[in-house]
Amino acid sequence: MNLAYHTVDLKLRHPFRIARSVTQLKKNVIVRIDEGIGEAAPSEYYGENAETVIQCLEKVKDQLGDDPFQIESILSNLSEKISRNFSAKAAIDMALHDLVAKRLDIPVYQLLGLNGSVPLVTSYTIGIDTLVKMKEKTRQAGDFLVYKVKVGVENDVDMVKAVREVTDAKIRVDANAGWSADEALEKISQLKEYDIEFVEQPIDPKDKSGLKRIRQQAGIPIIIDEHLMTSTDIPNSVGCCDGINIKLAKCGGIREALRMIHVARAHGLKVMLGCMIESSVGIAAAAHLGSLVDFLDLDGNLLVANDPFEGLKLDKGKLHLSNLPGLGIIPRGR
Repeated sequence: MNLAYHTVDLKLRHPFRIARSVTQLKKNVIVRIDEGIGEAAPSEYYGENAETVIQCLEKVKDQLGDDPFQIESILSNLSEKISRNFSAKAAIDMALHDLVAKRLDIPVYQLLGLNGSVPLVTSYTIGIDTLVKMKEKTRQAGDFLVYKVKVGVENDVDMVKAVREVTDAKIRVDANAGWSADEALEKISQLKEYDIEFVEQPIDPKDKSGLKRIRQQAGIPIIIDEHLMTSTDIPNSVGCCDGINIKLAKCGGIREALRMIHVARAHGLKVMLGCMIESSVGIAAAAHLGSLVDFLDLDGNLLVANDPFEGLKLDKGKLHLSNLPGLGIIPRGR
């Protein structure tokens, strides 16, 4: 199999601010293995960027073998060589699944034995901004049924209030570990007035005792994300949360995401599929698992102004997969 790659600069529609950073342009890496396509959406927070992805791809591009149907053994071999480079592995994983499904002339969800329906609606993220701009971005988003509001800064309760003033849709909040445990409990108490569905990553993921206290006292579901990388991390999080956020770019791709879903279910946890800032390639790969989870936050492609791919359809926040084989994604305008 032949592996090729190129970088893409994804331009944000609005500067995307969360509690720890602001993003205006995201550099991702598109990977092709023969006719299969995948995407690496690296995050500096996890020690990756486009350059580290390319280094990993160069390291393993001649070690994929000739049989794409051996996905499990190929990825196991890669894990030994690029163990912590999860977004690079995710791109290869996606491309292999896309390639195999294309050669079988079926969609990826069918290859996985899943239902092609995505029954849930995705949330649309409102990044931290002025109150006026957060209202404006919510109005501009249109008819989404769920919004995720980024919090974790000083006046974040007012931000959620501002969004609530212009929509009756469900609201979730994500602090990206921006609060302390005491602050989280105080903020969550205030946020309940605005009918919050759940709180994502309220505090530092290393503060297990704080997470357990928040979960016990908050009276609202707690979802964790940061530093929950793979299925082996889930048992240590039991008691700290009500659910987990799985991102393909963070865990290493479709194969590991499936393992995480099953391990989470075995521990009685809810599951959300999330994303980084990605094109339709990465979002579609996650959407093929959409029939297995409780919540969707697959809006990364909607936040960029120059998505170079198409194939996913969106109707009032509901994702519709393409009927094309593989991931169902093609270059825009083809």
